[in-house]
Amino acid sequence: MGHSHHHHDHSEGNIKVAFFLNLSFAIIELIGGLWTNSVAILSDALHDLGDSLTLGVSWYFAKVAKKDRNQKYSYGYKRFSVLGALINSIVLVTGSIFIVIEAIPRLFDPVNPNTEGMIYLAIGGVIVNGAAAFRLSKGHSLNEKAVYTHLLEDILGWMAVLIGAIVMNFWDLPILDPILSILIAVFILYNVFKNLKESFRIILQGTPHDININKIHKTILDIPKVLGVHDCHTWSMDGEYHILSIHLVIKDDLPLSELENIKKETKLRVSKLGINHTTIEFETENEECDPC
Repeated sequence: MGHSHHHHDHSEGNIKVAFFLNLSFAIIELIGGLWTNSVAILSDALHDLGDSLTLGVSWYFAKVAKKDRNQKYSYGYKRFSVLGALINSIVLVTGSIFIVIEAIPRLFDPVNPNTEGMIYLAIGGVIVNGAAAFRLSKGHSLNEKAVYTHLLEDILGWMAVLIGAIVMNFWDLPILDPILSILIAVFILYNVFKNLKESFRIILQGTPHDININKIHKTILDIPKVLGVHDCHTWSMDGEYHILSIHLVIKDDLPLSELENIKKETKLRVSKLGINHTTIEFETENEECDPC
């Protein structure tokens, strides 16, 4: 339990740093775009302001996810971080589609921007977004992973701007900018859809990737006096905190103290397999199960 809480503390702190870095640079970028008279830089500035908004939402949800359970949310607020990841991914998809829409006309009508100003701003963009991404690169929560993908888009975008600006500074090849933008957008969309797939898996209460149901069955059946295992359900709150509910078949003459020992041993064994919260129901051999 404490282990998971520790992750969320880091999650909130990492997203907070990324938010302030991104917002500060977006403002500098907006001024720089006006200074260089570069539409590409101004578009990136608006994109980064959108990123900052998303990071702010993610930071808020990372804070909310730490709140204790109550009557309204009996399992607590952990799943709010998944909501943050979803919003983040939707904004990222929208931003990537916008980049593609903007880039396609430039393939047929390339525009020559102020390359020297672009180089300076691109170097700043790589450094700032790189620092923010580094903070989130070892993140455990789905929210952190979604934000990291977001920042990765920015770094790749700025790398494209930097490479394109350097090349265009020496050769008359303005078409490079839209080509790189489209390639980066496609790469980012691929990563976002992976994050979205995982978010929907959690929301739809799919079995977590790191949980093996067969192993759970086997380890519990190895406990003395457990005759059978069925109606096993496992799902995740946020991609980290996993829940299990299970029915154990036992002899009908076992005393309460024996049942308590079986329960303790079951919880201990499944915790080693990645389960954080376990609900156990006992049944006798002749009892008819009511599966849920």
